[in-house]
Amino acid sequence: MARERSMSGTIPSMEEHSGNAALTDNTIIVVLGASGDLAKKKTFPALFGLYKAGYLPRGVRIVGYARTKMDKDEYHKRQVSYIKIKDDDTKAQEQLKEFTDASTYVAGSYEDGAAFDELTKHLEEIEETYKGGQVNRVFYFALPPSVFIPVSKNLKEHCYAKDGDNRIIVEKPFGKDLQSCRELISSIRQYWHEDETYRIDHYLGKEMVKNLLVLRFANIALSSAWDKNSISNVQITFKEPFGTEGRGGYFDEFGIIRDILQNHLLQVLTIIAMERPVSFAAEDIRDEKVRVLRAISPIEKKDTLLGQYVGANGKPGYRDDDSVPPQSNCPTFAATTLYINNPRWEGVPFILKAGKALNEAKVEVRIQYKDVTQGIFKDISRDELVVRIQPKESIYLKLNMKTPGLQMRAFPTEMDLTYQRRFEATNIPEAYESLIRDVMRGDHSNFVREDELDHAWKIFTPILHWIEGKDGQRPTPVSYPYGSRGPKELEKFVADRGYKRTTAEYNWPISQVSNL
Repeated sequence: MARERSMSGTIPSMEEHSGNAALTDNTIIVVLGASGDLAKKKTFPALFGLYKAGYLPRGVRIVGYARTKMDKDEYHKRQVSYIKIKDDDTKAQEQLKEFTDASTYVAGSYEDGAAFDELTKHLEEIEETYKGGQVNRVFYFALPPSVFIPVSKNLKEHCYAKDGDNRIIVEKPFGKDLQSCRELISSIRQYWHEDETYRIDHYLGKEMVKNLLVLRFANIALSSAWDKNSISNVQITFKEPFGTEGRGGYFDEFGIIRDILQNHLLQVLTIIAMERPVSFAAEDIRDEKVRVLRAISPIEKKDTLLGQYVGANGKPGYRDDDSVPPQSNCPTFAATTLYINNPRWEGVPFILKAGKALNEAKVEVRIQYKDVTQGIFKDISRDELVVRIQPKESIYLKLNMKTPGLQMRAFPTEMDLTYQRRFEATNIPEAYESLIRDVMRGDHSNFVREDELDHAWKIFTPILHWIEGKDGQRPTPVSYPYGSRGPKELEKFVADRGYKRTTAEYNWPISQVSNL
């Protein structure tokens, strides 16, 4: 395979600041939960994408492990079921054959130490084929949280490579509240050091989220107006156009806040709000993110809007899902307001919004600036900087310009950087590809540190306990129709927190790139 080239340009490579050595040879990646949806939909396609691009260690082997008993052919069929290759791409077809040839499977329990001994025997058989040097083992937890602790224990006691690097990749959710998170962290810490642990929040691997550091700190024109003196409010929005669709049992246990706000959107907020780190070193970046979280007070009830979708447009409501309890009050939509109590952001509302069964698929950051000084301009639209995280990655700055012609009249338009148009020939990697590559490089920058988790849960736990009725008063979410923009109360909610909708008719022309 081709070897990975080092980064160039004026931005220092994060490899220079990695806490662990990069894995270049003699590495086995063990995917635990290999028979599940996460593995086949995300993990294996990401591993193949890296393999195809030459970004995995030389001679890498992939070992699947799960309870399900299946032969090699069934395993490979599941492994490639979500990998997309064009029929006429013979090179990719050959690479896929190489990838599956380098992949094997072991069935076993997650709680039984003897089963992990069998896994170790299989790993050692592979490692006997390596020609000298240390052997490295990377364990990917594509697993439900209920087995994180026994798997962590059994891997350390039965599968730990004593003469090489060992790393675990742990998927969210990291607990359900502050107490359960602390218990989970404490239990895993008994067996695995923090520098061996990579906690994935896949939003940190998304191209536009990673771009926020450059956007903020490499552009003096933006960074000089990045504070309470210029910015009125910040909205971070997640919208899905579908409901639970048979996954209601899982969703009802966790809800939209745990699923989206407490992790994905809060991570985006920390990057928007953090101070400039002294370097790209993982701990320098994560230290600044933690300082932001420490400055945020727990969310208050009055700063929260909860919703639950009902049937409309031929689609069923949340409670119509057979996997959902018929009287469930679980929110499928939530808007919460966070305030950062530091000199840069004091008084600026950060509004996090997420919902299912809405009118479109979209994740974006919208930074709205304050009104211009009144006088020669009246009723003029506010400037806005919008970062579209997905789909159709883009950044646009909404400004007021003179209407062409003889009249002196301002109207809102935009300076538009749409990635599909500006970087037409560039392939944007999937988030999981980016993060697994970071694990191979030993770079913790885009992974969640344990104190980040602790402070994040402190912010959200009180509101979660209120929603669950643990203080004796359980709120009832307002209803909103399937396929709508969300609860009708949302417009007043954001307006009360400083957001002003553009008065003039304005639509960002995203349709121009719809068929690129």
